Amino acid sequence: MELLENPVRSYAWGSRTVIAELLGQPVPSPHPQAELWLGAHPAASSTVRRRSGDDARLSDVVSADPAGVLGPDRHERWSGKLPFLLKVLAADEPLSLQAHPSLAQASDGYTRENAAGIALDAPDRNYRDANHKPELICALTEFSALVGFREPERTLELLAALAVPELDGYAELLAGQPCPDGLRALFTTWITLPQVLLDTLVPALQDGAVRLAQADTGFRDDARTLLELSERYPGDAGVLAALLLNRVTLAPGQAMYLPAGNLHAYLSGAGIELMANSDNVLRGGLTPKHVDVPELLRVLDFTAPPPPVRSGAPDGDWLRYDTPAEEFLLRRWEVSERAKVPVPGSGARIMLCTAGSAVATGPSGTLTLDRGVAVFLGDADTGVEVCAGESGAHVFLAGDGL
Repeated sequence: MELLENPVRSYAWGSRTVIAELLGQPVPSPHPQAELWLGAHPAASSTVRRRSGDDARLSDVVSADPAGVLGPDRHERWSGKLPFLLKVLAADEPLSLQAHPSLAQASDGYTRENAAGIALDAPDRNYRDANHKPELICALTEFSALVGFREPERTLELLAALAVPELDGYAELLAGQPCPDGLRALFTTWITLPQVLLDTLVPALQDGAVRLAQADTGFRDDARTLLELSERYPGDAGVLAALLLNRVTLAPGQAMYLPAGNLHAYLSGAGIELMANSDNVLRGGLTPKHVDVPELLRVLDFTAPPPPVRSGAPDGDWLRYDTPAEEFLLRRWEVSERAKVPVPGSGARIMLCTAGSAVATGPSGTLTLDRGVAVFLGDADTGVEVCAGESGAHVFLAGDGL
């Protein structure tokens, strides 16, 4: 059981306050801080702060003794690598419209791009590793997102409520085929429109959204989202694509799971994100970064229903967020006063305190978890207990799902 130092990733959509406050750094931060990475991804591994002073990258610690760190029943299953990546995500602006590949798609894409000689850090690289990236987002604050394709009938109602004549022909395309095939046809049409058409269509949509935001309908939130996106990304095909997606808002503690092929865009808020250990993202718009529409269309799932909102299931003193993914499992423990509980699970785990304070005690010693502090537990770290301070604690625990 050792303390972790974790890298911060700076992207334009990040917050200047959330991660800085969590880590006890000056606020506002000099640059937007979008993600705090806790894990062993080669692009930005955490550092293990050993009591001996012999600090090391977590990726190196795992690779030096995979059986000891991951467990004798796990190191072969995970090919000697930590299978999950934990993040604190803080969005002050919308993220790109994106989806993630399946395991087979990621392996194929990674092999193809390697054979083509595309450098791993090239801006036009789609596949930076051979792994898939299912993910779970658990809200720390109110968290808004566009997730998955809305039922075609409901989208047709939205298009009718917008009352934009320039959209009528596209609405007819979906009305004639109100099914996943129709969604694919309409999405493909919009995402590949020439810029000269987008420069006319997006402003017309914006005018319709202004009218709709002022009307007494069930689409006010959708209209406001369209206005925000069109103002930030004028003339972007992703604004049209947003018409097809479900708008979801999570309260703190609520979560949703996004499998491969689910088109989504996080809009605002802070959350704990847990995923398979991958950085593969295929973008479709709302970003200045590389967009590869043909590759995105290869991985999109137009049949996926809206993801259910998960509140966590009791697991002793913890709440756990079950998903179909074997690579990760998230648990949450929140108390408002002093309390002590055992730390569940086995194998490699990462524990992060996001509010209050706690003390972790085990055979290897005692570590204090103030707000923003994380510790790494290997498979040998059994019998660990965590005790909340006088003001309570909010602690997340990430491990694999085996």
